[in-house]
Amino acid sequence: MNLTATRSSFCVADGYPLIPEELPAQFRAAMRRLAASVSIVVAKGDEGPVGIAATSITSLTADPPAVLVCINRTTSLHALLVPTAPLSINLLARNQKNVSAAFGGGTPREERFSVGSWIEGSGGLPQLEDAQANLDCVIDAMLAYGTHSIVIARVLSAKVSDGVDPLIYQDGGYL
Repeated sequence: MNLTATRSSFCVADGYPLIPEELPAQFRAAMRRLAASVSIVVAKGDEGPVGIAATSITSLTADPPAVLVCINRTTSLHALLVPTAPLSINLLARNQKNVSAAFGGGTPREERFSVGSWIEGSGGLPQLEDAQANLDCVIDAMLAYGTHSIVIARVLSAKVSDGVDPLIYQDGGYL
């Protein structure tokens, strides 16, 4: 049986429908309208900690406490993500735009931790001292999907600040 895939048919190779050419751009435009809190995700590298800014983090379950983090496979952090590896997740406060900018690629990797006040967390990784919340985690599972990996991280400890004033990112800027 020889099937030829068209824009409106299913791709025989993987069983998924082919997408219209304009859909990726439309999807990116739609997702820019989704407001999300900004976090810094940190892992242990051979030459010290590596961190990136991320907006694709959500709680997964309270029993056991776990979060879901989506990480682009092209980031410097991704190579460090393996099951049982520790992670530090730092939920930023509204006044920490400079930290978000530094970890979002605006500052060289080796200089990022000079922005903000960092302390050693209970898991041995840096934690942003005045973040909205800090989570010490360990990676339980990973699933590759498209350009990203979906990381399930079990929370080992959590620290929260008194106030609630998160840094929110939407449509290329902060709210």
